[in-house]
Amino acid sequence: MAQVLEFKLPDLGEGLTEAEIVRWLVAVGDVVAIDQPVVEVETAKAMVEVPCPYGGVVTARFGEEGTELPVGAPLLTVAVGAQDEAGAPAGAAEGGAPATAASGASGAEGETSGNVLVGYGTGAPAARRRRLRPTAFGAAGPSGGASGTSGARADALSGASADGRGAVAAAPRVAAPVAAAATGAGTGSGPVAVISPLVRKLARDNDLDLRQLTGSGPDGLILRADVERALRSAGEQATAVAAPGPAASAAPVSTAAEAVRVPLRGVRGAVAEKLSRSRREIPDATCWVDADATELLAARAAMNAAGGPKVSLIALLARICVAALARHPELNATVDTEAREIVRLPEVHVGFAAQTERGLVVPVVKHAHTRSAESLTAEFARLTEAARQGTLTPADLTGGTFTLNNYGVFGVDGSTPIINHPEAAMLGVGRIVPKPWVHQGELAVRQVVQLSFTFDHRVCDGGTAGGFLRYVADCVEQPAVLLRTL
Repeated sequence: MAQVLEFKLPDLGEGLTEAEIVRWLVAVGDVVAIDQPVVEVETAKAMVEVPCPYGGVVTARFGEEGTELPVGAPLLTVAVGAQDEAGAPAGAAEGGAPATAASGASGAEGETSGNVLVGYGTGAPAARRRRLRPTAFGAAGPSGGASGTSGARADALSGASADGRGAVAAAPRVAAPVAAAATGAGTGSGPVAVISPLVRKLARDNDLDLRQLTGSGPDGLILRADVERALRSAGEQATAVAAPGPAASAAPVSTAAEAVRVPLRGVRGAVAEKLSRSRREIPDATCWVDADATELLAARAAMNAAGGPKVSLIALLARICVAALARHPELNATVDTEAREIVRLPEVHVGFAAQTERGLVVPVVKHAHTRSAESLTAEFARLTEAARQGTLTPADLTGGTFTLNNYGVFGVDGSTPIINHPEAAMLGVGRIVPKPWVHQGELAVRQVVQLSFTFDHRVCDGGTAGGFLRYVADCVEQPAVLLRTL
């Protein structure tokens, strides 16, 4: 006897409350193994492949690609257990088609997953799981219709009938798959073929009756695009009603293109919210200085010529920042606004801005104060490659205490960086270019860089910020200064 288990979107950690479905890795009817990734989702932090803690046959999926789901919403259902007499799994594929069986599908009820994400796991079987009745798939339901369509959720509710003989009444839940939900669309009664809470909210905010829409998704599923199309159509009709009569028909028709609207969600939405919060809460100030980086470049070239792993320039700048923070610990801090306290942090975790196809991300090099230049170089390289591949984890993107922003890679000299909330400071590094410079009393062409330093004016005054920046510039101009703190 098969048992159908519902797998919900797990808590992916770091306070994330929702995720967008990027790509389904399995289809209805596929056989999945325990801990097999079934869907790729994008959170405000990173792209994550979500593994399913159950093994069996996928009987339903909830949500189309591009749909945002809240944590705890159903992702899919999996039929776990014995096969029927015909040899097919005891579950039907979406649309009523029999699911494809495969040897190696896990059907042991007590089998557990060794892979967990934050907020869920399968260390022990769930207590008092309801058994699937034989009529839950492919059999006639209480109203004489087929309860085995894609709208029938396998964990049917069991209870006593009105005649007291204990008959089972199978009833789908509110969040049932779309095929059954579509039966009530446009009729004025029954459920609506919508599974996304965001689509429902969009329609509700604009007083749009979803029962009047025909969904363009699978099995009539109403998508966000359907709602937006209906709203545009309603707006065009309202404009047509308010338009002047035939006398004005000779006026030229405007051919201006419509504005493009880009949803603020995923990484872009998270960046927008974080930067807006930084501007709202942090009274920031910026100071800057030009520095002669000729000696720093020469020192790096000598280090790399000596053999061993190559040392990157950003690793040397990070090492200088760590030394500067040791001299000015006020800047390695956060502000607890509720307690009205400045919290000075004992460890230095250096974040660095990285531009990717998905937007701006800030990977964090943990425990930078304990790392050598070689170790920093290796970690910067690892995180940069993960950012390019889109494989950064939430842990790689959180916990920073100070940020290093190398905007010189974009060919610009200066900037006024926005502090990465809730940190207290950020160092910006412009491009290094040859410029005329007075060196040892004579005019010479030197490699010059502009350093800009943005700081939270609540944690320190300008004297501290100036001292930090001046020390960084001194180390850039004369790397031997750094040896005093090593």
